[in-house]
Amino acid sequence: MLEAEGLGLSYGDKYIFNSLDLSIPKGKITVFIGSNGCGKSTLLRSMARLLKPQNGTVMLDGTDISRMATKEIARKLAILPQGPIAPDGLTVLQLVKQGRYPYQSWLRQWSREDERIVREALEATGMSGLSEQSVDSLSGGQRQRAWIAMTLAQQTPIILLDEPTTYLDMTHQIEVLDLLYEMNRRDDRTIVMVLHDINLACRYADHIVAIRAGQIEAEGKPGEVIDEQLIEKVFRLKCEIIPDPLYGTPLCIPYTNCSLKAVKEVLRR
Repeated sequence: MLEAEGLGLSYGDKYIFNSLDLSIPKGKITVFIGSNGCGKSTLLRSMARLLKPQNGTVMLDGTDISRMATKEIARKLAILPQGPIAPDGLTVLQLVKQGRYPYQSWLRQWSREDERIVREALEATGMSGLSEQSVDSLSGGQRQRAWIAMTLAQQTPIILLDEPTTYLDMTHQIEVLDLLYEMNRRDDRTIVMVLHDINLACRYADHIVAIRAGQIEAEGKPGEVIDEQLIEKVFRLKCEIIPDPLYGTPLCIPYTNCSLKAVKEVLRR
């Protein structure tokens, strides 16, 4: 269980959140949505203890995360930040092995179990055949899979990801999100993501948290909370929400400033 109680977060003198309460559903996919600068990534970072709150607490399995040892946290929670960068020349295998470091100590050195877990993480992400390649030589989608393989090797019940589809084309976005969905359904992992694409968020999320101006504007199942009024309030965007023809989830069709009549004429040509 991961939750925030009375959380206050700020950068300098500017408060991003003040007295925020949030409980992440266990074993579900939760997605944070909101406009740029609303605090999505800040909230995610604070829940991974990468950002110290001004007040309030983040609780992990009922314990204040600030009082936990770093290795203890790393065995329960993994975070994949936005645009992670690997050292030059680091291979995929070397990167994935780093996921096992929270379990290493003077008494427990690298073991056959570690090797097995790393191998399974590579297989689960389809990266076995690329294990000896350097991370910086991979395509965007492959690189993201390599980082996800590292978090898999960490074997935590909770995974936090900050915009895991940024800079990826549509094919690789679906590839990465499908992988995370499979991990959640197969292993009952709790996954928390920041996503910019409303339609993909609605398709993959069990639970959506809409953030506006440092507050939780709405949260719940996508079909229950996503409507035209919420999108206009959170994103200042007029739109129409219709059922996704494939999945039945909310599909956001935004209005634009261009003339609808002109668009129809172009489509007829």
